[in-house]
Amino acid sequence: MTERALRLGTRRSKLAMSQSGHVAEAVRRLTGRDVELVEITTYGDVSREHLAQIGGTGVFVAALREALVAGDVDFAVHSLKDLPTAQPDELLLAAVPPREDPRDVLVARDGLTFEALPDGARVGTGSPRRMAQLNAYARSHGLRVETVPIRGNVDTRIGYVRKGELDAVVLAAAGLNRIGRAEEITEHLSVDTVLPAPGQGALAIECAASSPELAAALAELDDPYTRVAVTAERSLLAALEAGCSAPVGALADLLADGQIVNEMRLRGVVGTTDGSELVQLSTTGPVPTSHDDAVALGRELASEMLAKGAAGLMGERAL
Repeated sequence: MTERALRLGTRRSKLAMSQSGHVAEAVRRLTGRDVELVEITTYGDVSREHLAQIGGTGVFVAALREALVAGDVDFAVHSLKDLPTAQPDELLLAAVPPREDPRDVLVARDGLTFEALPDGARVGTGSPRRMAQLNAYARSHGLRVETVPIRGNVDTRIGYVRKGELDAVVLAAAGLNRIGRAEEITEHLSVDTVLPAPGQGALAIECAASSPELAAALAELDDPYTRVAVTAERSLLAALEAGCSAPVGALADLLADGQIVNEMRLRGVVGTTDGSELVQLSTTGPVPTSHDDAVALGRELASEMLAKGAAGLMGERAL
């Protein structure tokens, strides 16, 4: 008897459908089973409030997780940066595939870069993290920009620039790459200027803990280097007791000596959205060989950041 199709839970957005479509194809090749996409609307998709107002944490994943627990879908695909840092006991993070480009990018009018924007340029982003770092960079380089909070999908955000309502918007490189719109990028922002959100560019594939055979099959899509990197980044976020809408940036880089990857550098930043104060630190150590090692690296850097006053930058002024 032919096995039934596996049901993959996904958000309805163009980006989410594209991401899930790629994963579905990979799972078909792995298992020989058909995979059907089950579209699920999350609270974050229907709310028009800014993420900082609705809490951010879990608003794009709760409905998908509820469908998994209820057995309405067999597995789900998330943008990993949207996942709360606490993993529910009844769900498994079965795979973290190889990461896309984690950087943020600028889509600006007339092909402009950030430094070439006109005085007083209006730059749209829904992220306090981006606001903090862009405003800090502008201050240090004598630039004057106004960061404008926005919501919406890629079409909506880029539309603000096309209609002349904004001079530029900041988006994730990974999203534009995945939907085939990389040619609209006018500048890739260096991670030395803007650290991405913890887990940015990575996907998370979850299934029920009660489905060990499916979890084992999905684990074939896991990339161990990506997993330890994002685990360290998310451990930093958790230790700062911050949610995914907080003004926290983090990136774990794997450092190679020739052909051998032997170290990991973890960088973190917290700041007020006006850019007047930033705490930015890094630590380097051996590449973690376990989940616990990666968690420890994140906690170590978070502890140093808290000692430098990071907690005070994540309160009301940061939102």
